[in-house]
Amino acid sequence: MHGAVKKPHLPTSAEIFHHIGSFVKKNAVLCIATLAAVITSCIVPPNKEYLGYLDFKTLTCLFCTLAVVCAFRNIRFFYALAQKIVKLFKNSRACILALVYITFLGSMLIANDMALITFLPLGYFVLSSTKKEKYTAFTFIMQNIAANLGGMLTPFGNPQNLYLYTKFNIPTGSFISTMLPPFCISVALITLCCLFVKKEALELSEEKITLPVGRTVAYGVLFALSIVIVFRVIPFWIGLIVVPVALLFLDRNALKKVDYGLLLTFVMFFIFAGNMAEINAVREGFSWLLSKNPLLVSALSCQVISNVPSAILLSQFTADWRALLVGVNIGGVGTLISSLASLITFREYTARTNGKAGKYVLLFSAFNFGFLFLLTLAESLLFL
Repeated sequence: MHGAVKKPHLPTSAEIFHHIGSFVKKNAVLCIATLAAVITSCIVPPNKEYLGYLDFKTLTCLFCTLAVVCAFRNIRFFYALAQKIVKLFKNSRACILALVYITFLGSMLIANDMALITFLPLGYFVLSSTKKEKYTAFTFIMQNIAANLGGMLTPFGNPQNLYLYTKFNIPTGSFISTMLPPFCISVALITLCCLFVKKEALELSEEKITLPVGRTVAYGVLFALSIVIVFRVIPFWIGLIVVPVALLFLDRNALKKVDYGLLLTFVMFFIFAGNMAEINAVREGFSWLLSKNPLLVSALSCQVISNVPSAILLSQFTADWRALLVGVNIGGVGTLISSLASLITFREYTARTNGKAGKYVLLFSAFNFGFLFLLTLAESLLFL
């Protein structure tokens, strides 16, 4: 007598809803961006113009950098670097300050989103390997603010800077002199916040890590290639070919670990922002508001449609590039969607903490809106 054939288990409705709930909790930003894209697509029906919404260079740079960072992680590069940082700075306050300043400087050289993709994993490795995970949320938030505000000083530090620098043909000296005051205020505020961290001794196991020289050098070259693409030295499609092909031979597992959900979040956000710019009521409203207070309007618009779309949209309705430039830079702090870089930080944090987002969002909002208020107030006085 043959045994009874076991029927495959079909998930119950409760299990299906549980899985959906878990997915939404872990991918909240992706779900919100998708919903926003779908809603605005009902107002602006999909057409061939949608392709123009997508910044393929940004998406390519993001993919390449994510893949290379995953490869570095697989050879324990960040753990080795964390060991050196702990040995050099020795206490929690000094280490967090170092991580934040590295991100600050990195954003001026390789753009804010690339700086976060590179240095957030380093921050996590330093804290987790020294059992100071309690500072993860604070450190990530400070790194995020440092990336958004550090990049304001250079034309290529933030994506919106490069756009406005080109559109208004801004002289480099005028650009830097305009952004220097908010930059200096930002440095002071970030340093002050980090000084409240207790000086706790850090200990890290003396585990000897030997990095594979060949792979380390190869990954360094691939990372440099990603950075060169950011500066538009070579076409972005070269990176889209070279990085995946190289990693197929060096570490194909790194390609599997890329956060493709983050890439999809960017795509949905580009669609949402592009659709918003096509809605006449939105365009007319911004035109009227900009005539009143371009600095305040540009900073506040970032809170709703992010700083890059705000720069593109608002530049059509004002010739006051100084107020617009400052506004879309300091407007990068505030809500989670005020800057695409903030989405990177949020995704990285929830991935590291299994979706524990509630306290993070509260702490993120408190610090970001505090920075937004103080910087807007200071710059408003300067523009009087």
